[in-house]
Amino acid sequence: MRFSVVETGYDQRQVDSCLDELGVRLTRLAARAEVAAGAGREWDQIRQEATLLRGLVDRQGSPTDDAAVAARRAASAVEREAAEILAQARGELDAAREEARQLRERVYAEAVQARREFEAALHERRRREARVDQLLAGVAADAVPADTPTAAASTGGVPATRAAAGAPEVSAQRPEPGTRVA
Repeated sequence: MRFSVVETGYDQRQVDSCLDELGVRLTRLAARAEVAAGAGREWDQIRQEATLLRGLVDRQGSPTDDAAVAARRAASAVEREAAEILAQARGELDAAREEARQLRERVYAEAVQARREFEAALHERRRREARVDQLLAGVAADAVPADTPTAAASTGGVPATRAAAGAPEVSAQRPEPGTRVA
């Protein structure tokens, strides 16, 4: 599992897709384990039924009775078959459990690696941020004295006052209420 690193961590769509795929795999494994466990229960029931039938046969006739011998043989054949199927189901269940364990370990290792990569990227980002802050702190903004001439004060620029521009003087007095100002 590889995820693209983006500014705020990993690409969320890639992570979600990976988690969805893992969910599907785990669901399949769980279904296989359930089928294997169900088959085991079914064969346990068959074994119990065969044991009961064997007990019935043992009670009905003597060991020399041909029907009883045939019934015992049939019961032991059923028991052997049930034992073989049960062993097979248990083997499949063990294989499914092992596959699930390996998958969990692989996913955990990949998650740990992804976290390490994320933390390294975050550390690098913070280091760059600190370096930028350090550079910006070194830039000194010198204050400009108030009496420094500016481009506007040079010849042909903006006049400093209205009087210098030849404009009539403006009265700073307020007119009386109700009078018109011309």
